[in-house]
Amino acid sequence: MRAMRRHFNAQFKAEIVQQVLREEKTIAEIASEHEIHPNQIKRWKATVVNGLPSLFSDETTAAKTAQAGHEKQLDELYAEIGRLSTQLAWLKKIWHQPSAELSAWRWSNERTRNCRWRRSAIC
Repeated sequence: MRAMRRHFNAQFKAEIVQQVLREEKTIAEIASEHEIHPNQIKRWKATVVNGLPSLFSDETTAAKTAQAGHEKQLDELYAEIGRLSTQLAWLKKIWHQPSAELSAWRWSNERTRNCRWRRSAIC
């Protein structure tokens, strides 16, 4: 029967990696003390070492850049909403108030009588 897989929280992993980085004990000694495979400790250490440069990067500029991009996109969307609202209002106004000339032209008998294609949209 297989043993249950153990799960370690971030705090425990950080403590183990700190011990490895202090170099007071070897990885094998630390692994045997905590009953962890040495390869697992090496993977945790590699993760920490690879993530160190991001700790010293200027996160505020990245956050500001992302925020500026978000605000620009938001402004564009609000402008589009404004344009569409204006178009909708204009179409509603025209739709409900047709001109008398247009109505007469649409339904005139002369136009339909003289048309060769009575059922087509051309007439």
